[in-house]
Amino acid sequence: MRIKSTFAVAGLLAMMAPAAQAGGYVAPVQEAPVVVAPIAEPVSDWAGGYAGGWIGYAFGADDEVGFDLYEDSNLIGRQNDITNLDVSGLNGGLHLGYRWQRGSWVFGPELTIEGGDISDEQGGSGIVDGDAVSIALESKVNYIAGVQMKAGLVVNPKTMVYGTAGYVHGDFDYILSGSTNGEDESATEGYTANGYSLGAGVERKLNERWSMFAEWQYRNFGKTDVTFSDDNVDLVTRATPEHHNLKLGVNFAF
Repeated sequence: MRIKSTFAVAGLLAMMAPAAQAGGYVAPVQEAPVVVAPIAEPVSDWAGGYAGGWIGYAFGADDEVGFDLYEDSNLIGRQNDITNLDVSGLNGGLHLGYRWQRGSWVFGPELTIEGGDISDEQGGSGIVDGDAVSIALESKVNYIAGVQMKAGLVVNPKTMVYGTAGYVHGDFDYILSGSTNGEDESATEGYTANGYSLGAGVERKLNERWSMFAEWQYRNFGKTDVTFSDDNVDLVTRATPEHHNLKLGVNFAF
C-alpha cells in the first residue's frame, strides 16, 4: 500500500512539472526610465519703441588750462599749467529709442538730450607790476545732445546687459573773471564741440511696460580753442571737455 502511494505521488508531481513550467514564474519586465526634457525658459520681448528719463552724476574731467596772449595777431606771451578744471555735478536727461530683437540679442538707436549743473571754477591771485591781480576761470556744460547705438544680450527673461557707442554734441561756456586793484571784470565765451561716447549698462524689467536701468558713459569732445578778445588783444585757451557720467533711470515701452 505504501509502495503504490509513493508511485502515485511521484506520478502526480511528474504531471504537475510541465504545468508549473508553462504557467509558473515569469521574470518581471523592466521598463526604461522616462526622460523628461527640461522646459526652456522663454526669452522676453524687448523689441519696440521706448522713452525714458534718468538722473546722473558727471565726474573725472581734467582740463589743463593755459593761455596764449596775442597782440595784433602776434603771439607775445604764453603761460602753461595755470590750473586744472575738473568739471563735475548732477545732471539729468530724456531719451527716445527703438529696439529690434533676434533671439537673445537686442539692438537699436537712441536719441538723448541732457542738462544740469556740471561745472568747475579755479583761480589764483598775485602781484603783477605792483598791482594786486586775481583771476578765475570757470568751465560749464550747458547741454549735451547725442545719438547712440545700443546692443544688448538678454541674460534672463527680465534682465539685459548692453553696450553703447555714439556721437555727442555739447554746448559749453568758459567764463574768465578777475580784478586788478579791486576793479572787477568778467567775460564769457560760449562754444560748441562734437565728440564721441562709449558706455555700458544693465536693464531690468519691472513689468511688461516699465523697466529700470543703470549705465556708465564716457564722453570726449576733443579740443577747441576759446578766445577772449579786447580791442586788439586776444587771450586764447584750449578747452578739452571730457568726463564720465553715471546714470540711473527708467524706461517705458510703447
